[in-house]
Amino acid sequence: MQQGMRHLSTLLDEQLERHGLKDRVKINVSGCLGMCHKGPIMVVNPGYTLYGGLEEPDVAQIVREHLIQGRPIARLVIEEDHLFNRFFRIFGDVNFFGKQMRIALRNCGIIDPENIDDYLALRGYEALAKALTDMTPQQVIDELKTSGLRGRGGAGFPTGLKWQITADQVSGEKYVICNADEGDPGAFMDRSAIEGDPHTVLEGMMIGGYAVGAAQGIVYIRAEYPLAIERLERAMAQARDHGLLGDHILGTDFCFELEIRLGAGAFVCGEETALIQSIEGARGMPRPRPPYPSVSGLFGKPTLINNVETWANIPVVIVDGGQWFSSIGTEKSQGTKVFALAGKVVNTGLIEVPMGTTLREIIYDIGGGIPHGKAFKAVQTGGPSGGCLPADYLDTPVDYESLAQAGSIMGSGGMIVIDEDSCMVDIAKFFLEFTQSESCGKCTPCREGTKRMFEILTRISDGRGQAGDIEKLERLGDMIKKSSLCGLGQSAPNPVLSTIKNFREEYEEHIRDHTCRAKVCPSLIAYAINDACVGCGACKRGCPVNVISGRTKQKHTIDQTQCVRCGLCLATCKYDAIDKV
Repeated sequence: MQQGMRHLSTLLDEQLERHGLKDRVKINVSGCLGMCHKGPIMVVNPGYTLYGGLEEPDVAQIVREHLIQGRPIARLVIEEDHLFNRFFRIFGDVNFFGKQMRIALRNCGIIDPENIDDYLALRGYEALAKALTDMTPQQVIDELKTSGLRGRGGAGFPTGLKWQITADQVSGEKYVICNADEGDPGAFMDRSAIEGDPHTVLEGMMIGGYAVGAAQGIVYIRAEYPLAIERLERAMAQARDHGLLGDHILGTDFCFELEIRLGAGAFVCGEETALIQSIEGARGMPRPRPPYPSVSGLFGKPTLINNVETWANIPVVIVDGGQWFSSIGTEKSQGTKVFALAGKVVNTGLIEVPMGTTLREIIYDIGGGIPHGKAFKAVQTGGPSGGCLPADYLDTPVDYESLAQAGSIMGSGGMIVIDEDSCMVDIAKFFLEFTQSESCGKCTPCREGTKRMFEILTRISDGRGQAGDIEKLERLGDMIKKSSLCGLGQSAPNPVLSTIKNFREEYEEHIRDHTCRAKVCPSLIAYAINDACVGCGACKRGCPVNVISGRTKQKHTIDQTQCVRCGLCLATCKYDAIDKV
């Protein structure tokens, strides 16, 4: 059963007990298959019948009809063809999985994340054994260099090079850190990966420790992820019981310990130097670089930091080889990338695609397009600090260089689809408000600059925009990008600058015409009663300022000079007689 179904798992257990099937049917709670739009999901084996969108009454019906009578329930079946090859790629002529390739997420939704035997059955810890017994630390690093794997946390720094720099430092004490502090709005890549396959992250960290000469690892994860934390703790205990964690791992001289540190949910702690500050017990605030953490990190010692997705790729690179990994993706961006596909798209969920897959393929082939027949307007990649790309960029390959050239970033993997009903000024304001509130306040450009930008955007969306405001936003954004201390400030203006670049006319309409074409900004919306009005008086009775007049069974009118534009009339009317104008 898919994560998030624990209450349904309890119901299933009760039904099995009632029908005497308790000893014949095994229940496993697995990780996320990525099909969030179909959840909750249950897989029934043998036969791999995939049920989705389950509700409480469906559990009893599945037990009665499928488990007892052998008749799958057609109305609940997700009609996808799932086949797994040796790399556990889900493929076939299907919509959602057809263009995906699962490497980092290879075990999610397949194994029981709370049972180490499931992980061991699928080549689990084989990479660690290979590294410890057949490879020197330098050979491990060389394999990573061959693979071309780049850090999946957003910056895309070559992983092998980062490992090499850390390994070259002469120190009696080094650290390995997993950055699981996922703070982007709408992002759930790290959480799902850990909940679905915690052992692959631990294995990757142990290989990293061996390669750079570290004996201590730390998983820094936000406290808002209780299930992920629980499964990490269970995985660590199981690994220790199997001789895979602790002293003399697999009978070798390699010793490695792991611990979990909880973060308080500060977005800035996703930046590696702020994360280190938090682990040390200080307020999470970035520090200037250099020195980089690979040279002087946690407690002043050489520290290797990678995010969850990067660590999840490490075992595959070691087992299947860097040459094989480098054959996937593009020349400069090898491998796959995990995205949290969200927003105005039919198939929301967690996906993993080869680098170089186009935005069009992700949104229309995998995502199923825009719901309700609406038109595509833009896609934001890279989370709250990413850029908004219009339809002209739909054929842009998803890789580090192409997205940067288009005016956006890869980021950690957030991808939000925007349709025609969205106001781009409002979108920019939403993301800037988030980054402005999450600024640690240490450096003036980020602390003050983002606040001033947000004030200008608020003025524009309220219909009080002035000539020259757009140019002010551009100058402020450019200054903040060039002079901020860390990546948060350096990328915070991206949503504003990219929407000005690609949707400048919407800004101009807000300022010049005091109109919002998407009818989103409340101060720029007026409400009018159309000919569908039956004169029921519901809107009149609900108006808080009594500006609606009219007789019973006759068309009513709104005094536009007194209307406060609260929208209660629209919410109250049952006859579609209120228009936004």
